[in-house]
Amino acid sequence: MSLDTLLPEIATGVDKQEFRNAMACLGAAVNIVTTDGPAGQAGFTASAVCSVTDSPPTLLVCLNRSASVYDVFSANRQLCVNTLAAGQESLSTLFGGKTPMAARFQAASWSTLTTGSPVLAGAMVSFDCRVKQIASAGTHDVMICEIEALACNDQTHGLIWFDRGYHHLRRL
Repeated sequence: MSLDTLLPEIATGVDKQEFRNAMACLGAAVNIVTTDGPAGQAGFTASAVCSVTDSPPTLLVCLNRSASVYDVFSANRQLCVNTLAAGQESLSTLFGGKTPMAARFQAASWSTLTTGSPVLAGAMVSFDCRVKQIASAGTHDVMICEIEALACNDQTHGLIWFDRGYHHLRRL
């Protein structure tokens, strides 16, 4: 039996809006990705973050090459993925917009771990990373990031982006 007979019909020639509509069905954590280093300080909101492996602990982060923060992240090659908690929606909106960088960082409290990248106070978890590899895919770069330190917050609930809106997740 061929694979073709086992799979439902696969859409070909998917346009951008079809793809975006389909992605609205995929829930994802909301993250503010930050960096600080020789090229400066920057941050952006991202849902395109996921685990790669636990040996060594590694994440991937996707960043559009046309983003205003791209050159800073590309040059610094270190970052912190701050996974937002319920109630931090306004920070997500702030870091996802056109607000000047200094104003973004003034809106919250920050510390650092190993790399010096900003760690958000009150985040669910923060992964402090060094970028080990970068691969291009379409309009984005996929940064493979090895985790050097992390900070967890057990005192809050989660935040996800699903169906074009924020939703809170309660801990069990």
